[in-house]
Amino acid sequence: MTRPASILLLALVWPLTALAQEPGVDEDGCKESALLSRMPGCGIYECAKKDFDVAELVINKDAGTESVEGEIESLKLVCPANLSALQVRRNTEAALKKAGYTLVFSGPHANNDLPVVTARKGAQWISVQTYLFNEFMAYEQTAVLVKAMAQDISASAQAMSDAIAKSGKLDVYGITFATGQATITPASDAVLNDVLAVLSANADWKLRVEGHTDNVGDKAANLKLSNARAAAVVGWLTAKGIDAARLSAAGLGDTQPVADNATADGRTKNRRVVLVKQ
Repeated sequence: MTRPASILLLALVWPLTALAQEPGVDEDGCKESALLSRMPGCGIYECAKKDFDVAELVINKDAGTESVEGEIESLKLVCPANLSALQVRRNTEAALKKAGYTLVFSGPHANNDLPVVTARKGAQWISVQTYLFNEFMAYEQTAVLVKAMAQDISASAQAMSDAIAKSGKLDVYGITFATGQATITPASDAVLNDVLAVLSANADWKLRVEGHTDNVGDKAANLKLSNARAAAVVGWLTAKGIDAARLSAAGLGDTQPVADNATADGRTKNRRVVLVKQ
């Protein structure tokens, strides 16, 4: 596999009063991502990498965002005073276009008028926002690689079976769909194969497959989408040989949240499939 081209990414403002670093100085343990390159003279003062999390990326001039889940890597940097927000924005746009990214949005954020650039190439997202503070500029570089969350409980079909037998139902994560659609993604195969194994091992079981969403968007649309997604899971299982009489599908939309929809983490938990023993 060839190493990805180095891409310039920049984003969110950070309070400079808390900075310990001067421009050009990196915090111990922080280094440039293989995907990223910094503007000259800028130093990394904070870094983070998460195997799975959610980022809210700006996608339009009205500050509308999209929740993007996957592997997230971010770097916070501080730069010399002679670096302008426009210089950073234009360099970012040019670098992303050259690397084959499609610009989803580029312009001022509606809430604070800060420049934002959001781009995508396949499963890789990049969001960019800059801010000037006194003689320094601070910015954050963020890269999100879309992928499904690892499922500890579904790592073994026996664990899933035991959980359903004990409580009568199980919240299942890791069954993912194309955005706004009921098309199951290939990343869901491992979890679905575990569900298939559970049904095969418990031939007398009947399950109701429930689709659940967060509260983003129209309630009626969420209800319709959740029902279509539940039906898609049933279709996947019956195509693998499970008797259709053992399965039913139900879409409940956002009516049964298990977490606070006011937070990104809560919305992630609410987007799920639930298996209910009949």
